[in-house]
Amino acid sequence: MAHIDLGVDETEFPGVRGLMKYRPVTGKPMMELAETLLRGPLSLPTADRELIAAYVSGRNECTYCCSAHSAFAAALLDEGMTVVDQVRADVDTAPVGAKLRALLHIAGAVQRSGREVTSELVEAARTEGATDEEIHDTVLIAAAFCMVNRYVDGLGTFAPSDPKFYDEAAQRITSVGYRNMA
Repeated sequence: MAHIDLGVDETEFPGVRGLMKYRPVTGKPMMELAETLLRGPLSLPTADRELIAAYVSGRNECTYCCSAHSAFAAALLDEGMTVVDQVRADVDTAPVGAKLRALLHIAGAVQRSGREVTSELVEAARTEGATDEEIHDTVLIAAAFCMVNRYVDGLGTFAPSDPKFYDEAAQRITSVGYRNMA
């Protein structure tokens, strides 16, 4: 259970959901940011954005966020969890397009340190057809998920181990979005 008393049943409100209930004053804008970054009118397809969130969360070893966003991405991708698992295992051999692969390399650099995003990585993404907006959005999504991963893990929140929990959450998120998540 969390390092602090969240005042909720964490099995009902695990991970970031419990934190949103604990501090609605910060939870509401965080969910609005998630809605904008992952479902709003940005340059990249929603599935790609969720895949970036899952990839960064996996690299940060954030069980809750990685499991959740992996399930969300899988629900949106024709190839489902198979491609999510392949991206998380080895982005260089995963069956994704060259542009998305280049953007995932940028996201991985952000996860290590924002200063690891090099002109070479940006140029490689541009060469594969990425626009400045797509590069921007990738960096912002990766940076935001580093923050959320550290928030969730820094307070020691509960992460369900049953994949069914995340699959059910994916159905909710893909139908109603993040604003009504908590």
